Amino acid sequence: MDDIIVAGTSIGPGHPPFIIAEMSGNHNQSLDKALAIVDAAADAGVQALKIQTYTADTMTLDLQGEGFSISDDQSLWKGKTLYQLYKEAATPWEWHKAIFDCCRARGIIGFSTPFDETAVEFLETLDVPLYKIASFENTDLPLVRRVAATGKPLLISTGMAEVSELDETVRTARAAGAKDIILLKCTSSYPAPPDNSHLRTIPHMRDLFDVQVGLSDHTLGLGVALAAVALGATVIEKHLTLDRAEGGVDSAFSLEPGEMRQLVTESRRAWQALGEIRYGAADAEKESRQFRRSLYVVRDMKAGDLFTTDNLRAIRPGFGLPPKFMDMLLGKKVRRDVKRGTPASWDLLT
Repeated sequence: MDDIIVAGTSIGPGHPPFIIAEMSGNHNQSLDKALAIVDAAADAGVQALKIQTYTADTMTLDLQGEGFSISDDQSLWKGKTLYQLYKEAATPWEWHKAIFDCCRARGIIGFSTPFDETAVEFLETLDVPLYKIASFENTDLPLVRRVAATGKPLLISTGMAEVSELDETVRTARAAGAKDIILLKCTSSYPAPPDNSHLRTIPHMRDLFDVQVGLSDHTLGLGVALAAVALGATVIEKHLTLDRAEGGVDSAFSLEPGEMRQLVTESRRAWQALGEIRYGAADAEKESRQFRRSLYVVRDMKAGDLFTTDNLRAIRPGFGLPPKFMDMLLGKKVRRDVKRGTPASWDLLT
């Protein structure tokens, strides 16, 4: 599978996972905090930071009632209207340039998720190198077409989508000009329970759509993300907050800076551990072969003595014949005197 190049950075199975820190609404309407999150992301070693581009008015209507009010007892946002939630979480458009400039200054890629065509038009004026389609928008085919028409690499979160819907989305994106598509396995609940992650979908989705596949992860901790790397994920996205205790719309399922740094480190280790299909001693193991068991003379022997279980044993180190030859040696005569501690070899026999 070919690499995807984003702003000089290669994404693909032959490279460490591309780690995205998602800011979302964790800036709590403070530009200073937003820029501090960029710094924290860069310090953690991520490759990219993502924001979201919308306004409350481009997302929904300022109404209450069924569908417009969040009543789910399990929701982090119960009691809010959709409009209130999006107003609180939105990243002001006038901040975008400052955030992306800060990303460039810190050597990471800044990009966004647009939620309607006006957001795409705006982001194009800022020359973002990469786009993401959110799970809730992956069936918005007009939006997919508009983003794909930029010709830039496209991440698509797959939350809630049936295979038929994903097929339609991918076909639409390709027909509109998208050449580099990465599907992100996603569970659209906040936080997401690990047992709803179904990560075995990752290699299946990769083969089914002939695309790279990653993970947009809303679970707590690092375990799910690392398991995704082991299954072939080339991209991992996790939310980042400066401090969960400070609150914020997404803080409850976001990583703190130290945890994000750990994700970068451990995901790289998980990727390195994948290696290739290989048997036998690895380079790091070659010196250890001497500590295998092998056959040794454990009592002094005179020429003509027979090997028995009293004078021949399988012990460490591994410089004698392999233990599998024990039965072949028992009852055989030695041709010369042999001292205790001599490794067994064929030339000891008469």
